[in-house]
Amino acid sequence: MRSAPRTEHVVQEAYVMSRDYIRYVTGRAAKAAPTVTAAALRHAGDDLLAKYPIFFKRWPRVFKAISSDNACDYLFNILDQHFQPDKPWQKKELTWSGILSIYVLAGQLAIHCQSHGMECVLEELEVRVGEYMEAKVCPGIREKG
Repeated sequence: MRSAPRTEHVVQEAYVMSRDYIRYVTGRAAKAAPTVTAAALRHAGDDLLAKYPIFFKRWPRVFKAISSDNACDYLFNILDQHFQPDKPWQKKELTWSGILSIYVLAGQLAIHCQSHGMECVLEELEVRVGEYMEAKVCPGIREKG
């Protein structure tokens, strides 16, 4: 089955949210979010980081092994491992908090890249997180509504 065309609303929104959130956390976003869902993501991401700072403080240590050549692939390997079902025949349900964590973790990687002189990764990260969401998350959203 081919992936959904980017003209589909849920897919477009995934890309808009990816671009906006990464730009937001790295201080490169417009003041106002471009959509209501992007605004909700900004708020939820800020809230998550404020409520669970200990969880997110460990990521800079995890990201030490990355370079501008492997940053995106490194992130997607982490995400794929995390969202893989316990048993091969099971289907792991992706919750809204799981979807939020994808964007927030991508944002944390973007901040790490920006602070370590790898700004060249940021645009690629924006696009590739959108592609990841299109491939891994949007089908489930379409299925469940």
